[in-house]
Amino acid sequence: MKTKQNYSVEFRAEAVKLVLEQELSQGEAASRLGIPKGTLANWLVASRSRGEKPAPGARTVAELEAENARLRKELADTRMERDIIKKGSRVLCSGVTARYAWIEEHRSAFPVAVACRILEVSRAGFYDWRGRPASKRAQENERLKVAIRAAHTRTRETYGARRLQPELAKDGFIAGRDRIARLRRELGLRCRQKRQFKATTRSAHTLPVAENVLDQVFEPTRPNEVWTGDITYIPTDEGWLYLAGLKNVFTCEIVGYAMAERMTSELVSLALFRAVQYKRPSPGLIQHTDRGSQYCAKAYRGLQEQFGMVTSMSRKGNCFDNAPIESFWGTLKNELVHLRRYATRAEAESSIREYIEIFYNRQRRHSRLGYLSPAEFARRYRDSAEAA
Repeated sequence: MKTKQNYSVEFRAEAVKLVLEQELSQGEAASRLGIPKGTLANWLVASRSRGEKPAPGARTVAELEAENARLRKELADTRMERDIIKKGSRVLCSGVTARYAWIEEHRSAFPVAVACRILEVSRAGFYDWRGRPASKRAQENERLKVAIRAAHTRTRETYGARRLQPELAKDGFIAGRDRIARLRRELGLRCRQKRQFKATTRSAHTLPVAENVLDQVFEPTRPNEVWTGDITYIPTDEGWLYLAGLKNVFTCEIVGYAMAERMTSELVSLALFRAVQYKRPSPGLIQHTDRGSQYCAKAYRGLQEQFGMVTSMSRKGNCFDNAPIESFWGTLKNELVHLRRYATRAEAESSIREYIEIFYNRQRRHSRLGYLSPAEFARRYRDSAEAA
């Protein structure tokens, strides 16, 4: 019997926003998130039912999606034409040879066919000017470059050649890792750079601590066997925003999180409660954290006992004992937080929620999972277990 999937309220809201605000079709959004199209359609209907009724004569959802798709294509074409005209305006009044030279110089940035059309020269003439027709390999490289640039943007400039390879294969572009790396260099594409990590744990307290049951053995054999938890901080113009999170070590998924302007035991308790609410783990789950006072608090330990969890805590001053969640903090800050300046805590919360629910849990490929997303890895494990 198939296991019914339980989606969080936050994920449903972000999925609806993906369709309504980013103007993706239901099919595109459902495919990107790895959920059934019918499920997403139901969420959209529920969302619209809570709003105003459409005016008489309003277009249907299908008509709006078709119109959005057409407008997106027109916008993309217009932007490309604008960029070509802006950068190539100096050769528009020059001879054909100068235009050919400009196209050759900017082949990595613009498709030859589009540049030839905008600069009003023939594509065949351009290749004749180059002395020979483009080889099959050269044409494939040009198409691959377009795909690489699109994938680089889609993956938020975070993928190197190793993770780009399965991403491109999913789009039908089969290429070796060295070839992808070479074309990325030609395009001038680079991953976002990592910054130095700064620890924030405060363990100078007299509360009781638990033994290190996990002891850096991060080798669970099934989902919801080991969760690691921690707190980090996000700078905003209003002050710090504190983020508490719990990570499923087996699937790499962030199973629960909460944000607030103060770093309290209520914050970490809310993250734990949300994780349990949506994942329903069996008793015996190992819940590993550092020795922070929030995790040693009586209220939090009481929740762990209520849910039948085994409490495990890191040794003092050893961040490697909690490496999985520390790794997530580094990824979050490198790929999102360090590249933004948040005016308000609410702005930061919205940005982080979208990153976790839409990108990290459901799209971002993890080398540890065979370059699958956490959601796809969990789905394959679940299907395999049900078929056994």
